[in-house]
Amino acid sequence: MADLKEQFNKDLIQALKGKDELKVSVLRLFLVSVHNREIEKRGKGEDADLDGDELFEVLRREAKKRREAIEIYANGNRPELAEKETKELKILENYLPAQLDAAAVEKIIDEAVGIVKPAGAKDFGKVMGEAMKKLKGVADTGLVNKMIKERMEKAV
Repeated sequence: MADLKEQFNKDLIQALKGKDELKVSVLRLFLVSVHNREIEKRGKGEDADLDGDELFEVLRREAKKRREAIEIYANGNRPELAEKETKELKILENYLPAQLDAAAVEKIIDEAVGIVKPAGAKDFGKVMGEAMKKLKGVADTGLVNKMIKERMEKAV
């Protein structure tokens, strides 16, 4: 899905013309991450072009970095840095698919539990794997992890 990369390049040009320094910075960092991933693939002897899933994976990783930084800065009493990271996250989220709400995630977890029929906490990974088949890219993995753990603890 070179469309996403093209969209980032077009938006970068627009941000440069509009002198939107924050957006320019975020888009450049994303494109550098994409470039680094392409170099990594080339080093393994693979085709360097990233497909749509790989581009979204890089995008999700960049968004996750921002979420973690927001939490760290908030806990470290650095609201100005947390605010900057929040603004950067909002820019990246414009390119991500819409995230499911907690109720929709819970429904998919219920389906995964129905399929796996876990015998206890040891089957957590199986439930997680089954749920993530449908939730990858549309739900925060940390949220899914937390919800499944809570579900498994109630069942025990």
